[in-house]
Amino acid sequence: MEKKECFFNIDDCENGIPRSLAAGINTRVFPGNDAMVSVVRIDPNAIGSIHSHSEEQWGYLIEGSAIRIQNGVEVEVSNGDFWLTPGGVEHGIIGGPKGAVILDVFSPPRSEYLSPGSGFGV
Repeated sequence: MEKKECFFNIDDCENGIPRSLAAGINTRVFPGNDAMVSVVRIDPNAIGSIHSHSEEQWGYLIEGSAIRIQNGVEVEVSNGDFWLTPGGVEHGIIGGPKGAVILDVFSPPRSEYLSPGSGFGV
């Protein structure tokens, strides 16, 4: 196994599948067989639409701050915070004043994220 096949760096924006989720919210997606990682970069004060999907999603805020909206509840999150969003739960995000970097993990992988595109999907 070559290193480039299974090893990545959070600051290397050249790898992964690019996806524009909303104005000022972009990600690089790294799919596996049973789970998928998405490195999301949110510009200051960028707003992600409320949406849901059937896949379970874990989020980990690496840097910056944001407001996580989940089931209609707004929660301020900052460095080190992480959360679970069960499948089918409506959620969204608003970037903090300096933006944010979030690591999302989906299980199973989201099929609409397996190729470049835009939007949060269905």
